[in-house]
Amino acid sequence: MRRTDPEGHGPVRYGPPFPDQGLPLLPSLSAAIAEAADFEGPGSFARTPPLLEAAGGYYARRGLPAEPDTVAAAPGAPILFAAVTAALGGDVLVPRPCPAWWAPQIRALRRSVFHVPTPAECGGVPDPYALLETVRRIRAEGGDPRLLVLAVADDPTATVAPPELVHETVEAATAEGLHLVSDETWRDTVHRPDDTVLLSPAEMVPDRVTVVTDLAGPFLPPGWPAAVARFPATADGAGLRARVLDVLTALGARIADPVAAAATYALDESADVDQRLTRGTALHARVAAAAYRAVVTAGAVARPPQAGRHFYADLDPLRSALGAHGVGDAQELEDFVSARLGMPTPGGHRFGDDLAALRVRLSTGPFLGTTAEERAQCLISPEPLELPHVQRALNLLGSVFDDLRDDAQRWEPPR
Repeated sequence: MRRTDPEGHGPVRYGPPFPDQGLPLLPSLSAAIAEAADFEGPGSFARTPPLLEAAGGYYARRGLPAEPDTVAAAPGAPILFAAVTAALGGDVLVPRPCPAWWAPQIRALRRSVFHVPTPAECGGVPDPYALLETVRRIRAEGGDPRLLVLAVADDPTATVAPPELVHETVEAATAEGLHLVSDETWRDTVHRPDDTVLLSPAEMVPDRVTVVTDLAGPFLPPGWPAAVARFPATADGAGLRARVLDVLTALGARIADPVAAAATYALDESADVDQRLTRGTALHARVAAAAYRAVVTAGAVARPPQAGRHFYADLDPLRSALGAHGVGDAQELEDFVSARLGMPTPGGHRFGDDLAALRVRLSTGPFLGTTAEERAQCLISPEPLELPHVQRALNLLGSVFDDLRDDAQRWEPPR
């Protein structure tokens, strides 16, 4: 079975930017990090126990009970994920597409990574039948599949997998003896939480799932790297956690004390943190919906965004117009759209999609403004889409895609 290799096309050593909040920093988080930075107290691990206790509380409030001795922390999800992968060994399966940093982490450890197709209705979770076939083929060729990584609330597609699909995929994975890593970075950014059911794989099979959460999803700026993981409360889970801590210790992968203080404050979810998360999620949901409408009106294809600060668009229906601009693959599409919108618009090849497919991820943060004042206005305005700078950004998006639609229609051959 063909393993997936780097495409060798474009500046692949530098991944796309994380879809950040694009909002003013919460004052209490600034205060927490400043206070810790000024503190000359006991040594380097003084803030680890409070952070682990806060992480346990965070998971418990989401129906995933966790004691401090079943939780670990690291400076960002990539390093934590790399430690888990190193501790488990074997080959790794991921959905196609998937977050841009998953596959490079696996390859850096000289592990084989296999992409599994996702169903039509969502990304983040592989089709269960495709998963079983992929596992069978890997083993037939002498491979050793041990780990499935999935994301119920997904980057890049911004979809939330239906619970029935999660059930089927998790059952298929556990039947094949796979351990699961559930990346739940975006679970707290669901756009319509009252209408969307999010089922964590750890609720189904708590003994076989490690949950990873990068706090840059719900709480912290990407420049303050912090992530936590919840391991199964079993002997095997304790052993895996111990091996992960060994890897993190060997790498010196410890969250800086000031960032750990801010992460602890965020995970405790005080009223101001909860309010900011709710307001910020609602704001990005409105912007994502408006941007999505502009893109699909112009003829592109996209799943309606359900979570996060991004969405994923397929521009293949506009291929003829793009071809006239010299765009024939995802890297050229990335360059073309990024230049016209004035914002990073990574191509689908960054997320494991085929280079020939004309897909891009668009983030909503850049639509909120370029100055602190503009971003603050978005947060307090009852009608953020009517703010002039937001309107300009959305109008530019619509104009770029409408021009492509008009060109495609003009060059469409007569029937």
